[in-house]
Amino acid sequence: MIYYLMGKSASGKDSIYHRLLEGGRFQRLVPYTTRPMREGEEEGREYHFLKEESFLHYVSMGKMAEYRVYDTVFGKWYYGTMLPEAEGRSLGTGSASNSGKPYLAIGTLESFLQLKKKLGEDGITPIYLEVPDAVRLERAYHRQEGSGKKTKEEILRRFKADDADFSEEKLRQAGVHKRYQNANLEDCLLEIEEDIKHERTETG
Repeated sequence: MIYYLMGKSASGKDSIYHRLLEGGRFQRLVPYTTRPMREGEEEGREYHFLKEESFLHYVSMGKMAEYRVYDTVFGKWYYGTMLPEAEGRSLGTGSASNSGKPYLAIGTLESFLQLKKKLGEDGITPIYLEVPDAVRLERAYHRQEGSGKKTKEEILRRFKADDADFSEEKLRQAGVHKRYQNANLEDCLLEIEEDIKHERTETG
């Protein structure tokens, strides 16, 4: 089973992701990207950072379960997910996985849909975070403060893209029914943990 964190830019996905991992109840499903590593990030924690040539090699070998490319102000950035089997691990469902722990991942609605087609509804569960736009914008600018004009342009590009990528119609089509309000991290985290515990108890 994969629990899949999604949300618009600056909705707090990374914070929720790391807090959920702290409890030791999840295995980490780390995505791959060709974008540069940001300050504070580590290889194999937030992402596996690859050169474009290496990324496309994995794609050609059929190892990427899903991938997408974004035309940013800095050039093309690739993102993708390699399922545990392709990395030499077992996915399984529920307690059938190697350690008995489900996987936790972060991605986009597009990537969620591609993985859902491969795994089925029983193999992946969405966790969709929502935050008011004004709060998201403040967080994004604060995070990138002093990074220059190009970075601000990229923030605005991402916010505009988010409106299309996470439209109400697309969320309905993806079967995303529950929304977790992340204005307060602790409250949001508690609600997510309770829902996951309830689901895991029901599925055994």
